Amino acid sequence: MTSQTAALHEPVASPAAPKRRAAGFPWEATMTASLEGDAAAYRVLLTEASRWLNRYFARRLPPAMIPDAVQEALMALHTKRATFTPGRPFLPWLAAIARFKGVDCLRAAHRTRGEELNEAEHSVDSHESAALSTIAISGLFDHLRRPQAEAIRLVKLQGFSVRDAATLTGQSEALVKVNLHRGLAALRALFGNTEELAELAI
Repeated sequence: MTSQTAALHEPVASPAAPKRRAAGFPWEATMTASLEGDAAAYRVLLTEASRWLNRYFARRLPPAMIPDAVQEALMALHTKRATFTPGRPFLPWLAAIARFKGVDCLRAAHRTRGEELNEAEHSVDSHESAALSTIAISGLFDHLRRPQAEAIRLVKLQGFSVRDAATLTGQSEALVKVNLHRGLAALRALFGNTEELAELAI
């Protein structure tokens, strides 16, 4: 078990942990405290997020998929927490991550069932091509402004909708679209209309 995974399951028992409000859990305040280095607040946040995600996925996924989906969403929360903008609502940000991870789990289950039914019909060529394209494009991101690179990465490579990308980055939907357009235009200007860039065309 990695240190990150262990942290997600670490029991919560700290008098310094933030208390619940009468109207519900103080998500934004707890997330902000976590980003400022409050380890107790972060443990509480992960515990409450796990409960919320279990309820979220219980309405959308088969029971057998829920534990994996919750774990994937918590890991995404951990790795993407720096993209959260203090002062913005937390639950829409978490819901955007949960929607993506839920769809990802369903797709993975569908692929697995298809491979079990007839493994011979599935070629690895398309998967290798997609992986190579991702690597090639990722290497070009150093030439873009960060908002442009983030918009392309989230929408074009990771499969988020423009709406979810806006929630995750704190940009407006219109700004995400502008950054997508300008970022791809900048890449074409620098490197030409390569095959990899053509695959990301808006």
